[in-house]
Amino acid sequence: MIDLPLVARGKVREVYDAGSDRLLLVASDRISAYDHVLPTPIPDKGRVLTALSVWWFEQLTPVLDSFGAAHHLLSADDVPAEVAGRAMLVRRLTMLPVECVARGYLSGSGTVEYQRTGAIRDVVLPAGLVEGSRLPEPVFTPSTKAEVGEHDEAIDFATVESLVGPSRAVELRELTLALYRRGAEIAEAAGIVLADTKFEFGLSAEGQLTLGDEVLTPDSSRFWPAITWSPGAAQPSFDKQYVRDWLTSSGWDRVSPPPELPDDVVAATRERYVTAYEQLTGRAFA
Repeated sequence: MIDLPLVARGKVREVYDAGSDRLLLVASDRISAYDHVLPTPIPDKGRVLTALSVWWFEQLTPVLDSFGAAHHLLSADDVPAEVAGRAMLVRRLTMLPVECVARGYLSGSGTVEYQRTGAIRDVVLPAGLVEGSRLPEPVFTPSTKAEVGEHDEAIDFATVESLVGPSRAVELRELTLALYRRGAEIAEAAGIVLADTKFEFGLSAEGQLTLGDEVLTPDSSRFWPAITWSPGAAQPSFDKQYVRDWLTSSGWDRVSPPPELPDDVVAATRERYVTAYEQLTGRAFA
């Protein structure tokens, strides 16, 4: 039990008031899929998400600096002992009401919409793309930020402008794409395709645009082994797509309470998360 006031509980994280405009962000081993929190945890998942986010915040600082932006991480060490390894002390932000999604490859819901309309919202894409195709250039395909149990909805750029203002909308788009490009470059050097990812931004007490939440983890991104990438079908992955695929094959209707995950699915999912961390960072997960 953490002796701090609970501010919010999400699908995966709890947020606590750490005083002085600070929050404690604690990543659990819970895993969500199709807007449901599954009943079976994935061992060490919270530690992987935290360690990888901490590493990425450091890698992305030069990009943020170039935009006059920052990230919210203060420390991953100065946290309560009972959550050491899976918690971050962060700046309190006023979060912006947009999920900033960047896509470099066609996959998932983007493929479904593209097949129906030839575009993802207002972003028109070339003809002839298939699941797993690399896009000519990364695209910004934002969505709403849904509450627990609700579904994020794709939105067009005009809606982003209405939510945050025209100049801020442009800033979010350009910074999202710059962060994606740098992340994809680093991932490529490690033999991983960063197919897509989402970022969340807020404003600090001083009004500075700040990258928050988690960043470039297997929960917020699609990571594919570069050596097996082959457009035209679903790709092997180092993320929770493996769990989504198992749920789909189990016959679950996505409405009733989700089933327990079998031990082999739990072990294989943990392995994918750990592999993503180790391959990206070049560090052993301990």
